Amino acid sequence: MSMFALTWIGLGCWGVCFWWMHRISARQEAMLKELHEMTTRIERLSQAEHDLIRDVHPKVHEIKEHVENVAEAVSTQNSAAKDASS
Repeated sequence: MSMFALTWIGLGCWGVCFWWMHRISARQEAMLKELHEMTTRIERLSQAEHDLIRDVHPKVHEIKEHVENVAEAVSTQNSAAKDASS
């Protein structure tokens, strides 16, 4: 009779263990899904940022050249004005 009771207790323990592992697995799956969604959002934001930087980068160089040209023009005008006033 005790062997019969231990068998049922063992089967009950296996059932509880299976339920417990299934519950943990479901939680892990939900966490992985959330993590995947988060990384997908980060990748999209990173790609958008990269595209913006790529669009702006050549323009920064052009602006720098334009500023240098203006600085040269202003300095030559200032030196010409000083020469004319002297």
